[in-house]
Amino acid sequence: MDLSTLCLVHSILEERGIRRAAAAMGRPASSASAALRRVEAVLSVPLVRRDGQALVPTLDAEARLPRFAEIAAAAVALAALGGVQTTPAISLSALARFTATARAGSINAAAKSLGLGQPQLTRQLSHLEAAIGCKLLDRSATGISCTPAGLEALALAERIGAAWELLFTASAERFRRSAATWRLGAVIPFGHESEIAAMLARLTVEWRGARPRQPLFLSSTTADELVSGLKNRRFDLILLDTDRYPAEFEGSLIGRSQLALAGPRGLDGSVDFSTLLGRYPIAVPSPRSGLRQMTDRFLEATLSPAERARLTLVEVDSIPVIINLVLDHGHLSVLPEHSVANINPPPVLLPLDAAYQQSLSLVWPRDALSRKAAETMLGLLTKP
Repeated sequence: MDLSTLCLVHSILEERGIRRAAAAMGRPASSASAALRRVEAVLSVPLVRRDGQALVPTLDAEARLPRFAEIAAAAVALAALGGVQTTPAISLSALARFTATARAGSINAAAKSLGLGQPQLTRQLSHLEAAIGCKLLDRSATGISCTPAGLEALALAERIGAAWELLFTASAERFRRSAATWRLGAVIPFGHESEIAAMLARLTVEWRGARPRQPLFLSSTTADELVSGLKNRRFDLILLDTDRYPAEFEGSLIGRSQLALAGPRGLDGSVDFSTLLGRYPIAVPSPRSGLRQMTDRFLEATLSPAERARLTLVEVDSIPVIINLVLDHGHLSVLPEHSVANINPPPVLLPLDAAYQQSLSLVWPRDALSRKAAETMLGLLTKP
């Protein structure tokens, strides 16, 4: 790892964009992108996420930003000692060897402590002085001593080393914890009283008893995000609200819930579906969810293209908001019958044909370790 790379990453986090950071640092965009990938790989932490056209620092990056800023400021001060205008590509190991030499007061003693040959260490120190642009050490028969610039460089090198150590140690501890943790991504429950919420709460408690040394981390999002997270290993297993998933994974159906057309209290259930759908606005979840895909199938089977074109669809990526729209604001929505029936008092529920059901599937990668965890989880999820 070197100062140029860390300063580029700091600029990306500050500028919230690779191209803007590259322009600010006078470097190609490809270099900034490569620097980000390298630091993320070393720290084992994603540092940015895309939000529209901008790159937004992750929460992990926000927590580490003061350390990156400290390194960047010290790197600028280090370059200024020799009048260098750009941040030199000085490796952290070169700074650590300079620090060890300055503290030892002897190149020979430092070389022995570092496990290096004396000529090799001497060359590295010379390269460091050339990169910074000034002399750092005075050599004499009795040993070495820091020049005035060397004393400043020593303090800066120690600041950089300490900040990097904190960055790396935090990531190592995070990796140690996450390595033992199983990460389950799940569809978003309809509310605390829903079947899925109750199932996940029960799973959390019973998993702790079954695997006390392997904590379970739960995170809820949409079906598409779950599949994407399983592909990039953000999740180890996922609980999908559909029975369709990529063939590269294994999976098992846990259960199905009958879907119903939910409407406001007082809805006339004797009116046919096509009339009701044309009369009320329809609240629908994100197209990335399994429930929305089933809703679209129902609308296509029930209405003609001309009728569908006249629908008022209100897309809301929040099931609790959709339920509120149904209960209090005169909307319709396709929802799992049993989950919504637990609301007191519930909305009017008009059951759909048996073909319209919400499936719940546990999905995992095709490897022995994931399959073993899935077997444990399936046993707990399907437990009577």
